[in-house]
Amino acid sequence: MRYEGPIYRPPSEAGSLLVQATVGCPHNRCTFCLVYKDGIKYRVRDVREIKEDLQEAADDYGRHIRTLFFPAGNTIAMKTQDLAQICRFARNLFPNLERITVYGSSQYIAKKGPAELKELAEAGLSRIHVGLESGDDEILKRIVKGTHSRQQIEAGKMAMAAGIELSLYVILGIGGKTRSRSHALETARVLNEISPHFIRLRTFVPKKNTPLLQDVIEKRFDMMGPHDILRETALLIGSLQVDSMLASDHYTNYINLEGQLPQSKAAMLEKIEQALQQKESEFRPFFIGEQ
Repeated sequence: MRYEGPIYRPPSEAGSLLVQATVGCPHNRCTFCLVYKDGIKYRVRDVREIKEDLQEAADDYGRHIRTLFFPAGNTIAMKTQDLAQICRFARNLFPNLERITVYGSSQYIAKKGPAELKELAEAGLSRIHVGLESGDDEILKRIVKGTHSRQQIEAGKMAMAAGIELSLYVILGIGGKTRSRSHALETARVLNEISPHFIRLRTFVPKKNTPLLQDVIEKRFDMMGPHDILRETALLIGSLQVDSMLASDHYTNYINLEGQLPQSKAAMLEKIEQALQQKESEFRPFFIGEQ
């Protein structure tokens, strides 16, 4: 197996086979992300090499492989025919394969269009992990996400209509104190429009060597404390009208919330209210992320 550059995968892909399909990220301008800021240039690996790695994994693990994740940062940006080809190849190789997953930003999903997304679904692509981050267009502009709320809604609906599961990530606190309310309400608006299969919460942690860390240091960005984040979370969840699984499966979060919405909404809000009774000093301390 051959790997180049940082290899990241979502926590939900912890048990998945990782076969690298792309290197780096074609956007690589988000101000909060450090992953590919060290000069890693985006490129797509040769399909022949990807197939060789898949074959090696099949020879070694065969029937044990049930889930497969194709890193790196935005594999959905591959040419559709190439991504479909490796999906079909993997489906034929692993008899017990249940899921094939990639990372993909909304702008690259939107570029595919309904027909190409349908082609990928039929080839075996099961799920896309998408960094929604926020539904607030001003925040998306500030963090240089490269998309906007309307496109995120269109891309999300398009992927789901094609038969692909959608896992959307929200960064709590990414708007700072000044845009906290707008962040919660606008993100809820976008999520309500899409009603994705999964909503996954992350809490903003400034990362080394990123523009947003410099903004924090120079006080251009007003960091939120634990109680601020919990109140923002309550406003977000209280505003959701979705049929989605919500999880906060990440080390950055102050509390763990998990459940199917709308059934679990009241229990989640009660858990947040209980957490707000704790002193802020009892939560994890502020730190600067290194990965």
